[in-house]
Amino acid sequence: MFESAELGHKIDDASYKKRAAKLRADLLDAQYAVLEAARFPVVVLINGVDGAGKGETVNLLAEWMDPRHIRSVAFGGSTEDERARPHMWRFWRALPPKGRIGVLFGSWYTFPIVERVAKKMSSSELDQDIEEIVRFERMLTQEGALLLKFWFHLSKEAQRRRLRALERDRLTRWRVTKTDWRNFAKYDAYRKVSERVLRLTSQGDAPWTVVEGTDSNFRSLTVGQTLLDALHRRLEDTKATQKSRPAAPGPEATSVDELHMLRALKFEKRLSKEKFGGLLEKEQARLNKLSRTPAMKRHAVVVVFEGNDAAGKGGAIRRITGALDARQYQVIPVAAPTEEERAQPYLWRFWRHVPPRNMFTVFDRSWYGRVLVERVEGFCDRHAWGRAYSEINDFEEQLVAHGIVVVKLWLAITQDEQLRRFKDREKTRFKRFKITADDWRNREKWGAYEHAACDMIDQTSTDIAPWTLVEANDKHLARITVLRTISSALERAL
Repeated sequence: MFESAELGHKIDDASYKKRAAKLRADLLDAQYAVLEAARFPVVVLINGVDGAGKGETVNLLAEWMDPRHIRSVAFGGSTEDERARPHMWRFWRALPPKGRIGVLFGSWYTFPIVERVAKKMSSSELDQDIEEIVRFERMLTQEGALLLKFWFHLSKEAQRRRLRALERDRLTRWRVTKTDWRNFAKYDAYRKVSERVLRLTSQGDAPWTVVEGTDSNFRSLTVGQTLLDALHRRLEDTKATQKSRPAAPGPEATSVDELHMLRALKFEKRLSKEKFGGLLEKEQARLNKLSRTPAMKRHAVVVVFEGNDAAGKGGAIRRITGALDARQYQVIPVAAPTEEERAQPYLWRFWRHVPPRNMFTVFDRSWYGRVLVERVEGFCDRHAWGRAYSEINDFEEQLVAHGIVVVKLWLAITQDEQLRRFKDREKTRFKRFKITADDWRNREKWGAYEHAACDMIDQTSTDIAPWTLVEANDKHLARITVLRTISSALERAL
């Protein structure tokens, strides 16, 4: 895969100056066209061999284009804050919004390649990482991102000459480290692993461009022209992501009768107020003790609340937080996405709230809005919510793999109970803020929301992150069930 990048491409200075002047102006025009359209983000990955000109190219792109609308992020070793969260957290935070260009110097490819060369990762583990990367990049491009991946290459002899030349120059010798020479000693291993990774991750919507790094003129023009061509192609059809797509598999309704998992729940169960008081104290004490165990330093907890309107999510959340140290938790209420959030891939706004170890994050509504309210209300097309199931499962798998305990709770009530609570909220002054016109409108689509919820539970209740369905007609029973579910999940993990 690297043969064409070892041919000795070279462009003389006179030709370079003439072509670079036009290319620079064209790139700036294209950048502003992307900014004005604000329909898609541009993600540029810069990876490759040490000494092949990666840093110079990143600086050149910032020089040729308006640096106010291009963000360059260099990834080295992970910080303590990053190590406290799943591996992909820091890359999600670096993604550019729609209309902007993000240049990532080093990326999600660096770690698996380095680990495999160092034999800290098996071949099968590398394949697993590659599969995860392919799914992640497919998600980015399906969300509308323009993804360009550049691999800067040097032959073994060319890299040796490059490193020695940098060392001889007093102004550049600082750029060559002992690590660079240690990596050079493993050149053949790096080439073999890198070639495999590139071959398996060069997909139709996210192909690799291998750039020979020997000649700076050739290198600069190649990257600049490739970027310009890609921007022009996307700008010619800014509605590319709105084209008709194949429907997600499965019809809207598959059952031949009206029985499903939510209607099979036993709503008649009750817990007296007297018993509730004693059980609440017991279960809160149990959760508090678990939150303070030393083993929590290796874990975090994410609690997801979904369910019918007026099912008692807020009251259940207050019983959870009442058992915890205020410094150890955050509650994230999820409403309609903000303008900033709409400019990013769907899961971005949830990745930003992933807790570090020894912390609890409670989501009042969550990433499941894509397959619930957005599906039912038509805020996204069938393709978008259809693929969201697998993207959500991937997301939760990454959380669990990092040691995060994921607890998902669906609080269910009957239609009659919901009506009673709606009327009670309207009559009670301090509860009026809880009832809105949207609540009444959503009630008219009860069947559609039930069907969407059943599909969601079927598709996303996994061994590592199962759904717990809570009969919530009785608030006392629901709150005890919620506390017990969280504590039991935490006990298993600890």
